[in-house]
Amino acid sequence: MKLSDATLLLEDGTVIRGTSFGAKGTTSGELCFTTGMTGYQEVFTDPSFTGQVLIMNNAHTGNYGVCPQDVESNKICVRAVIGRNLEKFYSRASADRSLEDYFNSENIVAIGNVDTRSLVIHVRKKGAMNCIISTDDHDVDSLRRKLLQHPSMSGLELSSGVSTQNEYVAGDADSPLRIAVLDLGIKKAIINCLTERNAFVKVFNAKTSFSEMEKFNPTGYFISNGPGDPSAMGYAVNTVKEILASQKPLFGICLGHQLLALANGISTFKMHHGHRGLNHPVKNLETGKCELTTQNHGFGINAEDVELNENIEITHVNLNDKSIEGIRLKNGDAFSVQYHPEATPGPHDSRYLFDDFINLIKSKKHA
Repeated sequence: MKLSDATLLLEDGTVIRGTSFGAKGTTSGELCFTTGMTGYQEVFTDPSFTGQVLIMNNAHTGNYGVCPQDVESNKICVRAVIGRNLEKFYSRASADRSLEDYFNSENIVAIGNVDTRSLVIHVRKKGAMNCIISTDDHDVDSLRRKLLQHPSMSGLELSSGVSTQNEYVAGDADSPLRIAVLDLGIKKAIINCLTERNAFVKVFNAKTSFSEMEKFNPTGYFISNGPGDPSAMGYAVNTVKEILASQKPLFGICLGHQLLALANGISTFKMHHGHRGLNHPVKNLETGKCELTTQNHGFGINAEDVELNENIEITHVNLNDKSIEGIRLKNGDAFSVQYHPEATPGPHDSRYLFDDFINLIKSKKHA
């Protein structure tokens, strides 16, 4: 098999040569990695990965092909993929095409034959940084000039670009559980987790006003995951503040967690290299139990600000680095987690949080 060359240049000057897989061309983004061993299609279509070049830490990617039902949005959201063995052939009977066909159809550039585990170690030491991949330009000086034009993820607002442009509904319209979803880059599995619990959901564009969402007459609000820097999303922070003032139940996941924090005066920060994968241990401080969680975030909330805020209670902590994974408002019906309890892909240890949200709505209705 004749393999085309591809070049990867990191912001710190590291150069890696590999082989082209998928579309031809040049692309750049923030370099990050995932520790998951499976679920690559769900990962590639997660809107929270918008703007990022993803290192697949597993040795083989693409070996079970692509299925239409295994998506979290209507397109691939990563900017590019870096892999060790990117497989052209697959063995799953239910798959309808190869990973390379999938990348070609969506114009996704990828580079294979890379020592990805060594590269992951490099990122863990050096931290997140921008990178560029090219199949048609292998001159390092030329690539460096192009890379300098790519913006930093810090200060970048991306949610408005991936949010739905048209409102839509899901679930049973006759249900008394009416949840307004602020879509900042929501995954399909999250909506499914709500409708499976008999909720009627209406999904709104990221910049929809609180007054407009109130016309739906919701009994609860959900603030979704999404890409970019939460500190650049003043419009969404203001919306969350208005929801809190209404005293209706609120649940936030990932970016929604960060926005709930910002709405309560807690700052966010850019993490050294983020958390991404489906095997991150988190402790529930209320039950004392550990949960294996799915995560995908490069920003976190400031622990010092949380400790000084008398209205915030920490509910979950990360057992690897002790970062805050969940909070609850002491004087309101609002809570959030930094990780992804819908877990697609990943273990379902944390799906009880959707039950907690539904029960909170029910208790509020009968109060």
